[in-house]
Amino acid sequence: MHRPGELSGADRSAWTALQSRASLLGSPQLANPFLSPEFALAVGHCRGGVRVAVLHEDGGPAAFLPFQRSALGIGRAVGLGVSDAQGLVHRPGFRWDARELLRACGLSVLEFDHLVAGQGPFAAASFRGHASPVIDVDQGFETYLAGLRGRSPKFARTTLAKERKLGRDIGPLRYVHDERDPAALRTLMRWKSAQYRRTGRSDRFAHPWIVRLVEQLFHTRTASFAGLLSVLYAGGRPIAAHFGLRSPSVLACWFPAYDPQFAKFSPGLVLHLRMARAAAEESLGYLDLGRGAKDYKDSLKTRELTVSEGWVVRPHPVALGHRARRAPVRALRNTVLARPELFAPADRLLKRMGRIRAGH
Repeated sequence: MHRPGELSGADRSAWTALQSRASLLGSPQLANPFLSPEFALAVGHCRGGVRVAVLHEDGGPAAFLPFQRSALGIGRAVGLGVSDAQGLVHRPGFRWDARELLRACGLSVLEFDHLVAGQGPFAAASFRGHASPVIDVDQGFETYLAGLRGRSPKFARTTLAKERKLGRDIGPLRYVHDERDPAALRTLMRWKSAQYRRTGRSDRFAHPWIVRLVEQLFHTRTASFAGLLSVLYAGGRPIAAHFGLRSPSVLACWFPAYDPQFAKFSPGLVLHLRMARAAAEESLGYLDLGRGAKDYKDSLKTRELTVSEGWVVRPHPVALGHRARRAPVRALRNTVLARPELFAPADRLLKRMGRIRAGH
């Protein structure tokens, strides 16, 4: 057991090596940058109780489990609530006993909301799967675009036409895939905060630790990981931006936003197509759009991964109490999200509340 900053150089190298080989060895989900040592280290700088369990086999590290632990022994996946991929990073074929692992970590319960596939020992009846759309670009951007035109011809035609109109009406377009100006990051967070409030959602950037986390990840760059800010400019001004995390094979999409005064041009969609092109040019495998039903994700995606939410528990009063408190809220939320007849009025109510909160 280690705090993230106490991991030895050898352990961090072994963790990174497991991720770098994951796609070649049939576990591409483990290559997600949210599962990297850099992400765990950044969360550890911004939140208390972050630990990494290092599992050894045959004399060397075979698996790594980052998590957050409360004083009562309640465990959560590291970055729960903001991380879009969670689980144990492990060698191919490595097996573990979930309850034994929890006991060794001093946990009575371990909660996930984006558990990646291939985590069989953690699977339980309490887990529920959710779709996480992706954009495959491993065959090149032109192949992706041809597929998009075949699947959604009207969507592709309209989006490309809006891109051209944006350039004509506002000014020449310029896309920066890896923008290093911190001012652009602050602009993105301001747009995203306004979007959260406008739609009645909880503003993540109202939490100082999330702001610190994003800023730290923006400045984190290693050979296998980077916080990536991408910006679309028109007429010399930023109109859409996205901040996500990149590993050698995956671009994890995280915080997209745009200037709402240009909404009629669909700048967010234009930005995503530019991101897909740049990712293909960098030989990435896919863009992970993240869990959550959104029309733009359905239009852009080539397929879906599955991530799961639920708890791994061992017999303990604290585990029973935690699950009893959390399960009803999660079940209600998932029921609303899964049923259009419930989601549509709930979404309208949230947006109405957002307009009231914004004073409109």
